[in-house]
Amino acid sequence: MGCRLIFAIAIWLMACMVAPERGTAQSRSFRLGAPDALAETGFLKYLLPRFSLKTGIRIELVGEGEAAEVVLSATRDGTAVFSGLGRTWTLKVEDAGNDHAMRFRNWLTGDIGRRTIDSFEADGEQLFTASIAEEKDTGPVVLSGNAAEGEKLAVLHCGRCHSVNEATRLTTIGSTPSFAVMRGFSDWQVRFEAFFVLNPHPSFTIIDGVTEPFDITRPPPIVPLQLTLDELEAILAFVSRIEPADLGAPIQYQ
Repeated sequence: MGCRLIFAIAIWLMACMVAPERGTAQSRSFRLGAPDALAETGFLKYLLPRFSLKTGIRIELVGEGEAAEVVLSATRDGTAVFSGLGRTWTLKVEDAGNDHAMRFRNWLTGDIGRRTIDSFEADGEQLFTASIAEEKDTGPVVLSGNAAEGEKLAVLHCGRCHSVNEATRLTTIGSTPSFAVMRGFSDWQVRFEAFFVLNPHPSFTIIDGVTEPFDITRPPPIVPLQLTLDELEAILAFVSRIEPADLGAPIQYQ
């Protein structure tokens, strides 16, 4: 009887040693994507360790556009969590089934997280606040500038890849999104204003007075696209007047 009991206890101990602990199926960490402008303030280095200290959940900070379970951005795509740097910042959890990511969102919008946001200072100045002013919908954004000239410039410079208008619909690269499709993105204005830093544009684009000239040892792979800021303003004026494409469902994009 004693031997059987000892044997049973030994089997139970071995099972405990090899059985996975409950809750370890999901790593106690997640990746948070944020733009450089936000990371460079030091705010996230102040905020994230305080959450980790409280919960034991580690957050890996990655750059904007990198694979991440949670994304902080200045678009309206997500939950508004704080204001600062002249904009409202939103947080989007890519996988609602990620318990750790959802816990971070709940902490950030709760009392402790809000107090932590408000307590961050740089050089004695409060940069961010958890108080978010209610934004009023003022209708479609229409940018100033010569829209007619902007359409001509867009056809000339962008029409070799993108469908800019009906006249260029069948003369462009089919894998590139049209201006009408991109106009439907929630962050279309930011994308168009900063297109020259978004791949693949930097390899062949020069904006006078903004970008550096090409390295003579590494010439552009195609005929360069060169614009002045006035010309870019005209293109933006044209784009702001384009009717967004109706695709019949929320647009999914990378």
